[in-house]
Amino acid sequence: MQVIVVLFLLVAAASPAQVTYNAVDHTVNIDGKPFTTFDYGVEAAKPFLAPVRSASGKVVTRRFPMEKVEGESRDHLHHRGLWFSYDDVNGVKFWENDPSYKKSPLGRIVVVDSSWNDKSKSLSAKMEWRGPDGKPLLIEDRVMRFHPDPRLRIVDFTVTLTAATDVTIGDTKEGAFAIRLAEPFTERRGGKMVDSDGRTGMKNVWGKRSNWVDYTGEIEGERLGVAIFDHPTNPHSPTYWHARDYGLFSLNPFGQNAFDPSAPENIQKLAPGSKMTFRWRVVVHPADADVAALYRAFLASK
Repeated sequence: MQVIVVLFLLVAAASPAQVTYNAVDHTVNIDGKPFTTFDYGVEAAKPFLAPVRSASGKVVTRRFPMEKVEGESRDHLHHRGLWFSYDDVNGVKFWENDPSYKKSPLGRIVVVDSSWNDKSKSLSAKMEWRGPDGKPLLIEDRVMRFHPDPRLRIVDFTVTLTAATDVTIGDTKEGAFAIRLAEPFTERRGGKMVDSDGRTGMKNVWGKRSNWVDYTGEIEGERLGVAIFDHPTNPHSPTYWHARDYGLFSLNPFGQNAFDPSAPENIQKLAPGSKMTFRWRVVVHPADADVAALYRAFLASK
């Protein structure tokens, strides 16, 4: 009997975590525990994943503005969970685009379709980046693949942007693939950021180009990290980083002069039907994880 129990425990320990999706409320669960929700962002004017949790169930993203939690900052209404947007597409703002803002012109990113593939554990979504007149400027086809792992939470993003008309993507720091982390990750609360070149702190990481950035902080007695990886096949790789000490960090493959005034502006012009494809990975991990090794595993993945 004892042998059977031991064998059962060994098999259970070796089994990968299971990933499931609820098509009604758009939640992703791993091993029966909630991981995140794909919010269509109808009220926010762009979709996002929130909250995002660690394998132990800790929420690593800021809850505001979806929820109001005592002690949390309440700046930047447009910082919601984990998202992708940019602030200069034909001059239209898709980053600082909360509907309450008075800035203009404001765009909306609208989810027009989504589907779950249980075999690949991936969620696909088609979105339209619409200008103030309601007409699409870009069509975004996104695949979010969720990996089963007992200690890590890994999401792969493959994003293809197709120009729906003549499009000019301008040079600004306001973008693009981003996460707003919970308060304990901020530098004032003891959080730390490091990039793939070993630079640490906002003063040394912001506006630099690197393959990845990792943010660590202590939440409810557990030290955790959140890393974003940029794939070297992406346009303009290695990417610039819009990484702030208050818990925001994002990679920005479009801005250049906005980060380095000595560099020329990066003005990207797309003819109708032109495409750009990006691959990114987000990993929520124990703080003692080897992030460089996790990045190498990303490069080795298909």
